[in-house]
Amino acid sequence: MTEISNFLTNSTSFGLFISLGAFWIADIVYKKTKIVLLAPLLTSCTFIIIFLVLLKIPYESYLKGASFLYYLMTPCTVALAIPLYRQFSKLKENALAIILGILAGILANAFFIFAMCSIFKFGHTEYVSVLPKSITTPIGIALSNQNGGIEALTVLLISINGNMANIFGIIFCRLFRIKEPVACGVACGTTGHAMGTAKAFEMGEVQGAMSGLSIAVSGLLTVIVMPFFAKLI
Repeated sequence: MTEISNFLTNSTSFGLFISLGAFWIADIVYKKTKIVLLAPLLTSCTFIIIFLVLLKIPYESYLKGASFLYYLMTPCTVALAIPLYRQFSKLKENALAIILGILAGILANAFFIFAMCSIFKFGHTEYVSVLPKSITTPIGIALSNQNGGIEALTVLLISINGNMANIFGIIFCRLFRIKEPVACGVACGTTGHAMGTAKAFEMGEVQGAMSGLSIAVSGLLTVIVMPFFAKLI
């Protein structure tokens, strides 16, 4: 076991292959079972964490290989413009509703976090670390650092929030009888950033396009409103 651990720790490609392998297996399991709690993102992350802990492999060693996946984030984000272009007529028809929907989601999230942090008597540091949990990671990290938050906590909460949106996005749309594709897409993108968008694309291209747009707009609006909310605690 020690020899295996040492080999994997020193490998520069280990993190990449275990990430791809874990997600591939998790995706197969999810498609076979259709169990919501076995969503690929959540299952693969859980497997990787357990694997690293059992073999006592440092996270830094895993990241050496897994960091190659970061280079794909930019082209993947840019690629979201393709379905948005295809659905541009939908965007023009619902522009005001989309902007107001995203703004409502951001404000509801901020007020909820403020209320919960006040009830549980969180300090300023914890509060501003939680505030950006619903936006994409790069913007969330920047806002957390600017306002005195804990970067690691913010990243963890963004990941958890995204997984929850990925798992329960479709369920909540059905529960609240949200049948309009634009509304479903805006809800997924505003609350669950990239992971929510992945689920939105499973619903349809319109949902995915609107969700991709919501990632950018919600990030921009959060940058504007967060300084005000950050001063409340």
